[in-house]
Amino acid sequence: MTARFWGDLKSSDFATLSPDRTVAVLPLAAIEQHGPHLPVSVDTTVMNGMLAEAMPLVPDDLDVLILPTQAVCKSNEHLHSPGTVTIGWESAVRSWIEIGESVKRAGLRKLVLITSHGGNVDPMKIAARELRVDHGILAVCTAWMSFGLPDGLYGELDIRHGIHAGDVETSLMLHFRPDLVDMSRAALFKPHTVTMAEEGYTHLRPTGPHAFAWMAQDVNRAGAAGDASLATAAKGKATAALQAKGFAQLMADVARMPLDTLYKAG
Repeated sequence: MTARFWGDLKSSDFATLSPDRTVAVLPLAAIEQHGPHLPVSVDTTVMNGMLAEAMPLVPDDLDVLILPTQAVCKSNEHLHSPGTVTIGWESAVRSWIEIGESVKRAGLRKLVLITSHGGNVDPMKIAARELRVDHGILAVCTAWMSFGLPDGLYGELDIRHGIHAGDVETSLMLHFRPDLVDMSRAALFKPHTVTMAEEGYTHLRPTGPHAFAWMAQDVNRAGAAGDASLATAAKGKATAALQAKGFAQLMADVARMPLDTLYKAG
């Protein structure tokens, strides 16, 4: 199969695809504030940029089909900032399940949900579980950041606490769309997670294993977290290369896994 994007196939093409080997990919992004120095398109720009870098690394003998990027997802933690566009978690979960159902109607049973926005992680897992339970779909959840960061490029603050519009995301944007980045407004946006650690909180943080539910301004009043002033395009390029490689490896894993690995009652 030469086509890599769902929308490029003709309806008759889907009958030729193997449900055991073909992997559909649902990209989940966001349109939301990213501090004073980045556009609201960051998560969507990063998603599309990462796919453009990753897909050439997927071997030609793997049938991987990219569904249309879902740019408007769950971003209500950024409601206090103009420009954020969001839908509720119920709408998000329902729409992703229905997209998965469409994938199954096309004769396919392998679906990878990948996000570039942390707010999609929890609802994404709910949608995947429902698709497995109700439709027998091999539904995999991942995120670009789950493929890691290059060794030695980022400081401890951003590795542990830079969850939004910090060094990592700003570097990726400098790589993909430098024309949209205003480095004169990039700064150290100290996350409240750091402050709480300094104040002696043992476990409680806005993020992590013992997190309280937060709005973006709970983490930093500017709606960003991390040292964006350290960002460079070279860091973004190296990060994209590492994560693109991981994505291609995951596609091979999913394509390889037999569908009969999934338990089927009766």
